[in-house]
Amino acid sequence: MYYRQKFILLFVLLNSIFSYAQSNKNYTLRGEFIYLLKAKFDTRTENREEELFLLQIVDNRAFFASTIFLKGDSVRANSRVITNNSDGSTTFSWKEGAVIPKTYFNFTIIQSNENVQYFDLAGMSLLTYKEPVIKNWKLLDETKIINSINCKKAEVRFKGRNWIAWYSPEIPFPYGPMKFSGLPGLIIKITDDKNDFDFELVKSVSDTQLKGKLVNIKKSRYTDAIETTQPKLKQAQRNSAANAAAVLASYGTTIIEGQEMLRQREKDREKAREENKKYANPLELEN
Repeated sequence: MYYRQKFILLFVLLNSIFSYAQSNKNYTLRGEFIYLLKAKFDTRTENREEELFLLQIVDNRAFFASTIFLKGDSVRANSRVITNNSDGSTTFSWKEGAVIPKTYFNFTIIQSNENVQYFDLAGMSLLTYKEPVIKNWKLLDETKIINSINCKKAEVRFKGRNWIAWYSPEIPFPYGPMKFSGLPGLIIKITDDKNDFDFELVKSVSDTQLKGKLVNIKKSRYTDAIETTQPKLKQAQRNSAANAAAVLASYGTTIIEGQEMLRQREKDREKAREENKKYANPLELEN
């Protein structure tokens, strides 16, 4: 009986190690690239907002997220303070001096050969929807060198905008920024024809630096999500923003600044959102 128990224990241990190794292998990086986005989100100005995004490629898929978003996750993980109150409620706060970097790009996108999957929060719920990989690319017989990389041109109409992409067959990954994938090479640069949005590759990590490195996006950002559609996800986010205080209160959460202050702040934000909506210039004009 003793040896049988030892054998079972050894089997479970080896199986766990094997499963962990297989899991890690699936998320071992084959490529890592950083893109700079220059975006005009407001039609009242010609100013462009800028943000860096990370594209991490593993076997048969790629992860895309804002670098500020990822930095925020790290700060939150190291600075969060959770206090269980005597009345059964819970107070969330941050360590003194902690600064959470702000970004409007709180989503994670996973690209595969079959589909593109988008993940984002609506309140405290993680939602997701899938879309097919872009198939209607028009490949053109035109070349250009961008940042010392030989590129070919492609065009596509996607979500209400006309896009011009430059991709490199020399970098054999069929991925790119945002939901843009499906070309026979990594997208180096992609711009809409109004020049409102421009993604350009600004940095890549060499193979020698990648060895053993894993995807650094938290699994909680793309696992156990509720499947929905893009319109429903957007509506859920609008509902959540309009009822932020009520949603948090329903979870028995104490807001440090006070419930009334949060309600007033949300009213002000809603008023500003309604005003800004008239001049909004989203990347996707159609669902």
